[in-house]
Amino acid sequence: MSEKNGSPEPKPSIDELRAEIKQTRAELGETVQALAAKADVKARAKEQVEQTKQKVKAQAVEATERVRGAAVAAAGAVSGKVHEAADRTSEKAHGAAELTVAKADEFDVREKVRNSSVPLPLVVAGVVALVGIILIVRGRRR
Repeated sequence: MSEKNGSPEPKPSIDELRAEIKQTRAELGETVQALAAKADVKARAKEQVEQTKQKVKAQAVEATERVRGAAVAAAGAVSGKVHEAADRTSEKAHGAAELTVAKADEFDVREKVRNSSVPLPLVVAGVVALVGIILIVRGRRR
């Protein structure tokens, strides 16, 4: 630094010193901003709350999709069972109708219904309930 020490290092120019001071000020400003951000507890708490909200929203969307998928699968299974039952009932009703028409000439239909172990209103109520279930299931798919 001084020439008495015998150091061969030349003295920096004023422009170099100013550039170095400018760079030091910029670095010091960044350091102060970083320290101020760490010291601002309220802002850090708000940021943490926002991150938690985003995380909960993402989890809610994921859970909703899983429930929706399970509901669709369950509805498909129920729909399949209802269609299967409706087909079987339709086949039995068709077979019974054919049998009734074929035997109508031989037997009195009223007598057969009276002697049946299943009351007619119960059969009608069952058919109505089955049709209602089919309509509800088809309505939910749309």
